[in-house]
Amino acid sequence: MALFGTDGVRGLANRDLTAELALELAVSAAHILGEVGAFAGHRPKAIIGQDSRASGEFLEAAVIAGLASAGVDVYRVGVLPTPAIAHLVAETGADLGVMISASHNPMPDNGIKFFAKGGGKLDDGLEAKIEARMREEWERPLGGDVGRVYVDESASERYIFHLLSSLSTNLTGLKLVVDCANGASSRVAPKTYERAGAEVIAISASPNGLNINDGCGSTHLENIRAKFVETGADLGIAHDGDADRCLAIDADGNVIDGDFIMAILAADLHSRGALKNSTVVGTVMSNLGFMKAMSERGIKVETTAVGDRYVLEKMIADDHVLGGEQSGHIILRDFANTGDGILTALQLMQAMKLSGKSLAELSRVMIRFPQVLINVPDVKKDALPTATKLNDHIKAKSEDFGDKGRILVRASGTEALVRVMVEAETTADAEQIANEIASLVRSELS
Repeated sequence: MALFGTDGVRGLANRDLTAELALELAVSAAHILGEVGAFAGHRPKAIIGQDSRASGEFLEAAVIAGLASAGVDVYRVGVLPTPAIAHLVAETGADLGVMISASHNPMPDNGIKFFAKGGGKLDDGLEAKIEARMREEWERPLGGDVGRVYVDESASERYIFHLLSSLSTNLTGLKLVVDCANGASSRVAPKTYERAGAEVIAISASPNGLNINDGCGSTHLENIRAKFVETGADLGIAHDGDADRCLAIDADGNVIDGDFIMAILAADLHSRGALKNSTVVGTVMSNLGFMKAMSERGIKVETTAVGDRYVLEKMIADDHVLGGEQSGHIILRDFANTGDGILTALQLMQAMKLSGKSLAELSRVMIRFPQVLINVPDVKKDALPTATKLNDHIKAKSEDFGDKGRILVRASGTEALVRVMVEAETTADAEQIANEIASLVRSELS
């Protein structure tokens, strides 16, 4: 089984993802990037950050040891969001970035994500080479050729400055509740929103190494709804553990997911002539209602496989400026090369200010098709392409739907399960077909 999934290497920290594995990955990454010319002609430099998990401390030490032993100078930036690492790699001209995080996963998990020069994620080919070359014999640098380790104490402030520079207006008059998931955004998100002019009520912003994503963040939006009752806020913003996602809640308590956020931002950019190619990039999981809303406004939707890395690849290849996922990974390529939850929230609030509309009013840009998602665990997900009975059933149901529904069945790239997604005009229809397909997945792939 491959180590790398759709978003780096993840697993249970200290069992699946050990210090030894982290060190070996770091050494191999240094070697492979050196061989493809990423370090040509200069001493290589890496930026490393982490979210607030306790296990991040020993994994950071292991990655640093691996990189430095391979002759890479390492700059530690501490607890910062994943997109901050991507930005800092680009800003400093570093050759490599490493983020230690398992995003929205529970605290016992952790992960390692690599960023290439310029701040983009490594492509699949490079990740495969890194995995294949682990534990090989190598000639170790000695003396002054070993890497050095530094602490970058100004990294957080430089990242906040970058975020604020994306705004063309201040956010004075807006009041928001932000749930930081006791994660990487706990310090920078409230500070950034306040400096932008908003009144901020921060919750789940006291990380202790153990409480990241624990009943809070973008997977527990009920926390923000409860806070609305006592604060009278205009909107709520929820981040995941590493703050590359942003989900929102309007003042009526409605969820504004990534599809709604993309629709709002796309409509805003298009109305100002700033949506390059009149195109937005989504994924195969983007809601059918989003697709229809964009089409009605003369905006084309390009789709990719699930994963913000694939969205970004498409955006770069075809020179698009907006893309993202329903989960809240939104890429605003005028300002960033990866999904950035804080940046997304700033742009969403700016759209509110410039339009003079509430978030609920802006969200009327699209109508969501009822969507049912069933995760089927403990099945042989690699056998999905050859499951004849299952695939024939999916084809038949899709033909019945026409343009009034959609079926997507795929193997998860990060977990041992198959995801069944069905969209239809009614929830009852979506539930019925999703349950039928999930039953076939269990029977044919068990």
